[in-house]
Amino acid sequence: MDRSPPERIRVVIADDHRSFGEALQIALDRERDLTVIELVTDGVEAVRTATREHPDVVLMDLQMPGIDGIEATRRIREVGGDSAIIILTGNEDEAGLARAVQAGARGFLLKTEPVQDLAKAIRRAHRGEPLHDVTDMESSLRRLRTRRVADGDLERRLARLTPREIEILQRMADGLGPEQIADQLRMSRHTLRTHTQNILTKLGVHSKIEAVVAAIRFAKVRTDDVASEPEPTGEPTSNGG
Repeated sequence: MDRSPPERIRVVIADDHRSFGEALQIALDRERDLTVIELVTDGVEAVRTATREHPDVVLMDLQMPGIDGIEATRRIREVGGDSAIIILTGNEDEAGLARAVQAGARGFLLKTEPVQDLAKAIRRAHRGEPLHDVTDMESSLRRLRTRRVADGDLERRLARLTPREIEILQRMADGLGPEQIADQLRMSRHTLRTHTQNILTKLGVHSKIEAVVAAIRFAKVRTDDVASEPEPTGEPTSNGG
């Protein structure tokens, strides 16, 4: 019986908000069959990368500097790119979303879509399936508006976290495990579990990765690609906290 891992779907993220793109990359790379091969921050680079790398799926921000997601989608299609393009949007620009679909996008999703739903949409797009009934634009936009309300609520929930809870989320974002976090913050595993459960409850999420992604998206924690490495000499450490 063949137990080899499934072939990974290669994804490019194009979004001018790097913190959002990084959070999304962390979340998608946790999926067994997805891998983010590039994160770009403008429309011109999105076209270059899609033309050069031929990703399976491009997650395209609607608003970007240089050229927007609509024009980038059109140019990718013009040069014969066959990547499935999904528009990610933070607004309800019905005309813009309709133009993006006309330009060749497979469909659109709100940026606050749960990671699990976004992963499912990537798989559907890769299989050539529609994300939704693009002729029923108003129904899709009503769903987007509901998500925007939820997004505002999540930002307010993040503001209720204590400094200690933010410290814990930062170390989770750095890739540290429970034992390392407890050691660095000089607390017991039981106390760490209590803090972690409080974080999930306050944010109304079901997993630590959802909490970390939310914190990165709203700039409550940073990502600097040096997870688990010692901090530079002269920088304050958290071992005394």
